[in-house]
Amino acid sequence: MDDGFSLMFTARKQRTLSRTAVVEGFGYWSGRDVRLEFRPAESGAGIVFVRSDLAGCPRIPADAAHRVEVPRRTTLQCGEARVDMVEHVMAALRGLQIDNCEVWADEAEMPGCDGSSLPFVRALSKAGIAVQAADRRRRTIDRSIRLGDEKSWVEARPPIGPAPVVEYHLDYGPASPIGSQVGRFAILPDVFRGELASARTFMLQEEAAWLRSQGLGRRVTYGDLLIFGPGGPIENSLRFGDECVRHKILDLIGDLALAGCDLVGHFVAYRSGHRLNAELVRRLVATNQCVRQFRRCA
Repeated sequence: MDDGFSLMFTARKQRTLSRTAVVEGFGYWSGRDVRLEFRPAESGAGIVFVRSDLAGCPRIPADAAHRVEVPRRTTLQCGEARVDMVEHVMAALRGLQIDNCEVWADEAEMPGCDGSSLPFVRALSKAGIAVQAADRRRRTIDRSIRLGDEKSWVEARPPIGPAPVVEYHLDYGPASPIGSQVGRFAILPDVFRGELASARTFMLQEEAAWLRSQGLGRRVTYGDLLIFGPGGPIENSLRFGDECVRHKILDLIGDLALAGCDLVGHFVAYRSGHRLNAELVRRLVATNQCVRQFRRCA
């Protein structure tokens, strides 16, 4: 049956970590301290989050089928167990081409760190990457598909080269200190490390004030992410002139990683967010039903 997409194996082998990597911090939304352990996993295991703080250490596969709608972030749930704000973790793993990994967490929310994927990339790179015997699955886009409307959309197109390419059009309007930005990058480890991993979460000052009024983000300071006032970032400075669009590309890479295989194509987004990104992934690949798994804490 021709579903418009081709599934094939490539010469790229699956990869995992050489040893365990650790990242600690606190969740932006909850303010709770959290410790992550990135552990090696066998071929074909994929990325699986493990809640070590819950009875039975329930496992949550990083799959678009497990995504639940929560504003402004990517949350996964399997049974009663969930993990929150996983997009920066997933982007780091996909950006470094780490295919099999267990992410053990002692809280639901991932650490916000500096608002980027850089702390995860540094820890994972220090742990080292091991090449495995099995081939990595790859799905190549051979027809265009777009979701959304004229105000916000995301599209998958056939590839324009051997590597996946992500392009994002950000537009906050001429009156905003963020303005309009366009970025396009290939999803390759060296590109991700040097051009995307350090791009940070951003928001407008009025958005941050509203979140604080709702009791959220009270532990976060201006130094932890980019908060834009009328004159630009408050008590902070940009790492790139177009850091905001780079971060949106980072987020999209993290959401595309929920496919569980390498998606090869040209992905273009205009003011898209996590919900539309996840819907695109669901359309591009078949996903399995949630199966609760349990493993004793080690």
